[in-house]
Amino acid sequence: MTCENRLPLIGEKAPSFAAETTQGPIRFPDDFKGKWVVFFSHPADFTPVCTTEFMTFAAMQGDFEKLNCRLLGLSIDSTYSHIAWLRTIRERIEYKGMKGIEVTFPVISDLTMDVSRAFGMLQPAASTTQAVRAVFIIDPDAVVRAILYYPLSNGRNMEEVKRLLMAMQMSDQHKVATPANWQPGDEVIVPPPGSCGTAKERVEKPTTDTRVLDWFMTLKKCPR
Repeated sequence: MTCENRLPLIGEKAPSFAAETTQGPIRFPDDFKGKWVVFFSHPADFTPVCTTEFMTFAAMQGDFEKLNCRLLGLSIDSTYSHIAWLRTIRERIEYKGMKGIEVTFPVISDLTMDVSRAFGMLQPAASTTQAVRAVFIIDPDAVVRAILYYPLSNGRNMEEVKRLLMAMQMSDQHKVATPANWQPGDEVIVPPPGSCGTAKERVEKPTTDTRVLDWFMTLKKCPR
């Protein structure tokens, strides 16, 4: 990967930019203050995998909004192309029971590829003219918290994007970690103790709300 295609890393501030979208001009992160953002790229308009992804994201948009999260899409196509494609989706495409789906979240027109380059969405070994399927989950402070990358040929799992967002919000709010395959309502992980004394106390005097498997492995019920 060349320097100009370096992606922002987890824990870094997301690059700021101004762009034209299907919902008018935006400035990032200014227009998204106080919100989580799922920012995702797709290779091109009028392509089948991207169509299924956009329909699924649009159908789940309400779920993301309840989590204080906004969706933001991008491809290296013009706004006119985006509009024509999204109209076709609404008027003609039916997939997995989804029909008449209207995409109302902004889709960035990135003909200059400036935003794609800033986020490392262009990977020359895959394509020099199409963005790969990248997902950046960005927190309300405009910090990159998670990055997912998929190849051009395979669609993403939007339920996993939502699950990961919920897991990070749980961790932030309650200072806990989440185990493999965690789902809302599952037990969460209490951070390991930082000294021999607290490790011993945790094993010998567990609290009523925890399940101690060992000094480093303590679970508790999912906080509400």
